[in-house]
Amino acid sequence: MTAHAAPIALDFEEGIDRKTLRRLRDRFLAVNGQRWERAHSALTYRQQRVLEILPLVFHINHPALPGYLDGDCPYGFNHYQPSERTLESARRLSRTFSVRDEGRRKPDLDALFLMGSPGTLGHSVASDLDVWLCHRGGLSERGVRCLERKAEKLSAWAASLGVELHVFVFSAQDWRAGRQRAEVTGENCGSAQHYLLLDEFYRTSIHLAGQYPMWWLVPAEEETRYDERMRQLVDCRFVRGDEYIDFGPVPSIPEAEFLGAGVWQLYKGIDAPWKSILKLLLIECYAQTPEQPLLSALFKHSVYQGETRADNLDPYLLLHQRLEAWLAESGAETRRDLVRRSLYLKAGLPLTRVEASTEKWRVLALRQLTARWEWSEKDLAQLDNRQNWRAEDVTSLRRAIVRELTHSYRLLSKLAREHGTRASISPADINLLGRKLYAAFQRKAGKIEQINPGLAPSLAEENLAFHHQSEQGSDGEGWLLFRDLEDPSDAFWKPVIRRSGNLAELMVWCYCNGLLTRATRLNVRAGSSIASVSELREMLDAISGFLPSPVKPAERAALSRGVRPLGHLLLINVGVDPQSHLTELGLHKLSARHDSLGFSGGRDNLVITIDQITFNSWHEVSLQHYASGDTLIQCLKNVLASIADDPTEMPDIQVHSHNRGHGSAIARRVNELFSDVVRQFFAGSAGPHPLRYVIEMDRRYFLLQFNGNEPGFVAVNSFGALLDQLAQPLDHYLPVVFDRYAIPEDPALRAVCHASEAGNIQVFFRIMGERARIWVIDELGSVLEWEQPASGRRYLLTPLLRFLENLAERRMLRQGEAPGMQGGIQCYEVVAREGGCRVERRSDADTGVSLPGLEVQAVGVQEGDSRVRFDIFCGDQEFTVQEYGDRLIPAVAHYIRSLRRTSDRYPVYLTDVHLPHDLNPQVYQQDIQTSQYLYYRSELEAALNRELRELG
Repeated sequence: MTAHAAPIALDFEEGIDRKTLRRLRDRFLAVNGQRWERAHSALTYRQQRVLEILPLVFHINHPALPGYLDGDCPYGFNHYQPSERTLESARRLSRTFSVRDEGRRKPDLDALFLMGSPGTLGHSVASDLDVWLCHRGGLSERGVRCLERKAEKLSAWAASLGVELHVFVFSAQDWRAGRQRAEVTGENCGSAQHYLLLDEFYRTSIHLAGQYPMWWLVPAEEETRYDERMRQLVDCRFVRGDEYIDFGPVPSIPEAEFLGAGVWQLYKGIDAPWKSILKLLLIECYAQTPEQPLLSALFKHSVYQGETRADNLDPYLLLHQRLEAWLAESGAETRRDLVRRSLYLKAGLPLTRVEASTEKWRVLALRQLTARWEWSEKDLAQLDNRQNWRAEDVTSLRRAIVRELTHSYRLLSKLAREHGTRASISPADINLLGRKLYAAFQRKAGKIEQINPGLAPSLAEENLAFHHQSEQGSDGEGWLLFRDLEDPSDAFWKPVIRRSGNLAELMVWCYCNGLLTRATRLNVRAGSSIASVSELREMLDAISGFLPSPVKPAERAALSRGVRPLGHLLLINVGVDPQSHLTELGLHKLSARHDSLGFSGGRDNLVITIDQITFNSWHEVSLQHYASGDTLIQCLKNVLASIADDPTEMPDIQVHSHNRGHGSAIARRVNELFSDVVRQFFAGSAGPHPLRYVIEMDRRYFLLQFNGNEPGFVAVNSFGALLDQLAQPLDHYLPVVFDRYAIPEDPALRAVCHASEAGNIQVFFRIMGERARIWVIDELGSVLEWEQPASGRRYLLTPLLRFLENLAERRMLRQGEAPGMQGGIQCYEVVAREGGCRVERRSDADTGVSLPGLEVQAVGVQEGDSRVRFDIFCGDQEFTVQEYGDRLIPAVAHYIRSLRRTSDRYPVYLTDVHLPHDLNPQVYQQDIQTSQYLYYRSELEAALNRELRELG
């Protein structure tokens, strides 16, 4: 057959003949054969086996062939006879291979096709092979599953030979009905595109075995009457039904596919931008020029006109011609240049280095294109030397790519909205694709930008220099990154690769983008900081042990779930001396107190700055810098918040601090703190559990607790303020947990809080000579503490226990109104044991002992927004606010003093206090907490006893 034959015209009205149809089929097969040879020649000798043997492994279910599973796997193509080349390739794989006569067995498979870039200008040894394996309609589900498993096994074998093979298993019936099982994976998105994929298939496919496409036999101008013409061919027996497979027509691209296909190509473009940019622009071109024929129609029309030269029918050249003409009309020169670069880089054929004998047809085609584009040798060299590209080159190109991808996405979304159509992509797929786009392109505070999504093979630098801004005579705290800076004075005229506010961010950026490796030589000009090469080396070890390199895009399973942190790396005091004020004096502080958060006698906090690196499940890397305020607590709060949404999967937490000074001790202490806090709040991979965690740091105290899923903290400056905070009323039971290094001088309080129980009122006492410490933990965990004279163990707790029993009795009487508020009253003594303290249960039987004096009760009165005031009853004598006003306490004290003998000096104890339910004018409290009663009791007792002492 000549390269250009006479046109073939099929006149369905006047009549057609089988001979003409066979000539037409042979034309397509001639193009098919050229593409197969080109695809074959583009592979290495070992890789060629995969292409040679592909049809045979599905036609014959032979145990000596790759991919074999079992004897029940479906097999066999209609009208297929393996070539001698295929049989010879099989014999090279296995000497025992032989073809058995299957008789007249009905084949299970219809056809096998290779589609995409193989055999085209865009194919290279690194390209993958996408194969359509079409089984007969009605094949059992078990048979289909078996074919899919065989395809997976065959792909694994091909991978061992360096070929990335993807086999998609379906039937033509399922395809036409839109029931193909494709979903968003690394290679397909069946719900996003149907006709666009079919358009690509018809213009790029290579027939490997079985039935031929019925589409070949329906002229392009008859595409709108495709079904009618197809039925005419079959019903009138111009063709045998078992010779052809029917995927249906592509008369046009439905508007519903543009958004889904566009988003899908954006998804692909994140990792392989060159091909995706070409396809995105083609989708946009199709959308904006619906009157123009599709590329598949142009291909078919050319074959009908007698064109069979593969060069003139190359899918990538046809694509380029369409895009060039379209962009020329709109004057989009920048986009046109990006199309040219994308086509050249997709071809992967460096013209400045390739030998003329290598893939001669591709070299000639590319040279003709670049000559037409008027590219110079310098232009070609810049693209051919991608292995020498630097960060600046990649950054500018990535911006152009992201700009184009973003433009395409916005335009396609706009088209979908304007036409009011429903996108053909499924909600699950578009959500998945949107998440990948977000993870790759979305800018947000602290996120480390990935600048090399497959644009250059490597950005690794031999030498990197980190200069503090103060080296440039600036007062700033930022850092500058240079390359090959042997003489520091050259920094004033050398280009800066990147600027950053802190050293850790610059290191992470270099590592994630491949500039920094273990082989990179480092230089540091620290300026006013104290950073050093050894610190950077240690930091690099910590980062490389935490982050994968390279950071690859997240898998489908991860993107289908909400984002969560996989790990946090905390870099402590990067370039900072935590004891700089002493180091400058040549001093080094020694102390028996080794807690890095309260070091030495000055209780210094040695954690000055923290750089928190987070790696999440969508494979985003971010860095948050803490350098002011309560840095450690702020960082801890943010880490807890990241866990609270899903505590079933805990992130890994690593801590690093440079070994200078107390670095290892600081890292160990911070790691202990985070581990302890996380364990308390999220024990059993659940939570956050209700509790208050107390941390002592830098002569201050921090109470950490959750409000729902949101962590927060309260900071207080003294131990007394801490006790006041622990005594505050609560909405629900919150036990107090102390950090392992908190209040070491007060083991008694730690022991008391450790013994807390929900729902009970617990009284603890410790006798210390003539004084006693009393603690009460109420039913919701509020902790009250005070000291009082130890006037004999028998009377020590009796007034308090009597008061609490009166309170419990009143609650019991109204139990129906306040279920769950009634709890037992328990009594414990705090005793010293083995260098610490423990609590031991004591009997509370002394409450029946009679007390000297009379019953003193207080009844609260709330008047508007003012502070609550009290009427006081001493036995039968009543003292009211209305009568005595501000002289109430002195009047009560004078009355009590008048009833005592001159020598009596014992204190006043209130036996009962009543509080109004509107204690807080803004809130009605149905259930008033025990700690609130105790607070007002102590306030009134203190006021009365002061007055009594003054009376003498």
